[in-house]
Order: sequence, then structure tokens, then C-alpha cells
Amino acid sequence: MSAPLQIYEPFKAGLPPLRRYWRSLWSRRTFIAEFSRSELREQHFDSLFGQLWLILNPLLLSGVYYLLIIIIGGTSDSTRYVHLTSALFLFYLIANSLTGGVKSITAGQRLILNTAFPRIMLPLSAVVIAVFKFLPTLVVFLLIRVIVGLPFTWQMLWAIPVLGIAILLALGLAITISCVNVYFRDISSFLPYLTRTTLYLSPILYEASALKPNIRALEVFNPLFPILDSWSRAVVHGQTPPTGSLLQALAWAIGIFIIGTYFFLSREREFAVRL
Repeated sequence: MSAPLQIYEPFKAGLPPLRRYWRSLWSRRTFIAEFSRSELREQHFDSLFGQLWLILNPLLLSGVYYLLIIIIGGTSDSTRYVHLTSALFLFYLIANSLTGGVKSITAGQRLILNTAFPRIMLPLSAVVIAVFKFLPTLVVFLLIRVIVGLPFTWQMLWAIPVLGIAILLALGLAITISCVNVYFRDISSFLPYLTRTTLYLSPILYEASALKPNIRALEVFNPLFPILDSWSRAVVHGQTPPTGSLLQALAWAIGIFIIGTYFFLSREREFAVRL
């Protein structure tokens, strides 16, 4: 049989046939994996020093922040350093998804102009790359936890659904910002300031339990707050995260994913013109 004919229609805002779209995306899962691996090789992830830098960068950053905490607060606590490290590792998963996703469409200009495929593959690949970068840091965190001497509990398994929520949020953010960057290219220049501000407003340099109630009420406006708080409770303190925090984190992740995906799918047929 001959290959199916691809027809390019004039742009009209609206969703494509979703069943056919998701089926087409699933059939290209091997390409997504290979495309992500090629991007990782380009960033020297396959080399020893490339993987080492992925670990050293957040570790050095956590060391600097911890030193500042000791200087300003005047006290040192090994558990607080474990919290700082674990939260930074998860934060970098989301930040790397945003950094890779923001230019995923504009950087894939030639591919978009010459090949018919679901464009959402590009920000999805950026998140896959961020997850691959995150995995080595998990091993380092477990080593730090053993060295500090924190006990392992079954409640730590709550980290698995929390990580799943974090990846869903990262995917929604990457899809959204990749589409926004097609129309407003300056968003990529603004992104480093946004991620740094989010880092300071999230429970990374401090724990959520240390905040005053009137300040903690502002957490509802930060989608990373309940995720990082639940992550710290599970992997650092070995506790079950509050149900309210989990539901709030899940609501943020699902909401951003649905809104971002709808915006992306309804506009992606215009990308070739905008690029």
C-alpha cells in the first residue's frame, strides 16, 4: 500500500482530531526516546564528566546556600542540608524542563517545516531529557541520606506519586512555555529570573513548617510549594505528606497540563507560519 497522503490545510484555531493525534504521538515513542538521547549526547551526558557536572552543580549550589544559612542563622543542622539538597534536585528537574522546553519549538524550526509530526513531541522530549538528568541525583541524595544517618521508612514511598505529580507539572509547564515562546520570543530571556524567583519563594532554603501561618497562606499561589513540601516530608523526614498538599499539588499539575496542552494543540498548526 502507498504511504498516507499528508494534507496541509489553512490554519484555523481549534483542536485536531485527538484520537488520531495521540495515536500518532504514541507511534513515535521510539523517536522521542532516540531524539532525547541524541540531545543528551550533544550535552555530553554520556561522558563521565558530563554526568558528574549534573551532580556537582546542584551540590555546590546547595553547599553555598547551606553556608549562607549557617552564617545568617548561626546554627547548623544536617537534616536541613538533606532537605536543601533533595529540594534542589527536584527543583532542577522542573527548571530543566522549562529551560529545555522554552526553545524546543523555535529550535526545531527545520524539523517542523520539513516533517509532519505531532509538535508536542518537542517539549515532551525536553521533559524526558530533564528526567534523565534527574536520575543520577537520586543516587547521590540516597548516599547523602545514608551518610547523615537518617532512618529509612515505608512512608518514603510517598515520594513516587509526588515525583509523578512533579513530572506532570513539568510537562504542563514545558508545553505551555514552548507555545508562548513562539509568539513572545523574549520569554526565554525572562525565564532565568522567573526560575530564580520561584526558587526563593519555594520551600527549598527553608522548610514549610518554619513559616508563619499568615505567610504560609500565600502557598496557594505557588504550584511548586505543595510538591516540594510533600517531597521533603517523604524523602527527608520519612513522613506521609498531608492529603491537602497532595491534592493541591495534583490540582496544579492537572490544571496547568490541561490548559497548556489545549493552548498548544489549538495553535500548533500556525507554528510553521510563525517560525
